[in-house]
Amino acid sequence: MRALRAAALPLLVMLIGMAEVAYTAAPDPRKPPMAQVGLLVIGSGALLLRYRWPRTVAVVTALCGAVLPFIPPHTIVLDAAAVVALYTVAVQTDRRTAATLGAVAAALLTASSIIWLPNHVFHIGVLLPINYVAVAVAVGDAVRNQRALLLQERRRTREAELSRESEARRQVREERVRIARELHDVVAHHITLVNAQSGVAHHLLRTDPERAYQALAGIKETSRAALDELRATVGLLRADDEPESLQPVPAFAEVDGLLESFRAAGLDVRLTRRGVAGPLTGPADLAAYRIVQEALTNASKHGTEPRAEVELTYDDRTLTVTVTNPAASGRSGPGTGHGLIGMRERAEAAGGHFAATLKASGFFVITAVVPVGPS
Repeated sequence: MRALRAAALPLLVMLIGMAEVAYTAAPDPRKPPMAQVGLLVIGSGALLLRYRWPRTVAVVTALCGAVLPFIPPHTIVLDAAAVVALYTVAVQTDRRTAATLGAVAAALLTASSIIWLPNHVFHIGVLLPINYVAVAVAVGDAVRNQRALLLQERRRTREAELSRESEARRQVREERVRIARELHDVVAHHITLVNAQSGVAHHLLRTDPERAYQALAGIKETSRAALDELRATVGLLRADDEPESLQPVPAFAEVDGLLESFRAAGLDVRLTRRGVAGPLTGPADLAAYRIVQEALTNASKHGTEPRAEVELTYDDRTLTVTVTNPAASGRSGPGTGHGLIGMRERAEAAGGHFAATLKASGFFVITAVVPVGPS
């Protein structure tokens, strides 16, 4: 079937050529000379190879069309084979190649027509080869341009789809990391407090029941706060059309209550403020709160002594959070190391920066700088 489709056009061109050389004004067609039939067969048969060697086939068909008028009875016909070949050249090659071959073919076919047409140059038939060669090249060039535009449009569409898919994957990754960071900070902070308070309650249960009772009340309050924050964090995974799942997130204005919760768990926290406090931007507000929370959580878990110092320094553009606690190299409590990574990510996402250093003096210092919004 494929071979039949490939041979259909050359066969049609052959029939057109035979009809042209056999046509006469008389009622009966004439029998064309075998030489003309041979040229028609060569030109039409060459079209079978037009996609593999388009330039060569165009030259062969043009030569056949130019030689045809030299054979008696010197018939001037429309060279259908050359038209198809030049169209193929224009579709498959560049415009310069198609124009060059078209000009050569037009010159050959016009010259052969001038030689055998009566009145030579002044006969209207001289314009015939120039016309059909120009039409073949122009139509082929237009088709090539149209195909190139369609291909370019498809490529752009595909690139746009890939870009959208890549952007969607990136947003999913960022959202997953953000939610994981929130869960880590919430769980690590509150479980650390619950662990510290339960230890105090266990130690005082027999010797000081009243303080043990207060520690248990602290565990209840801490676990309730943990559930509230977990509910708010997990609520981020729910659909936007479920507003009841979106609870308020902690703000830096609540940092005093945060420090008090650590003090209730047995961590001696000292707070120093410097400068005039300014409003924090949205991302910086939560970032500063979580950084203080995670830094004190690390101090409770990994510090050599149950104490820490928090220093908040404001200037016109930034808030610098510094948390210092006693620490020793090689001493660390249970953990995954995600806390420091999360603090760095939070500071950078808010447009600031973060640093953590273990000093030779035996103190671990966390410093985070986040931007302050206009007053």
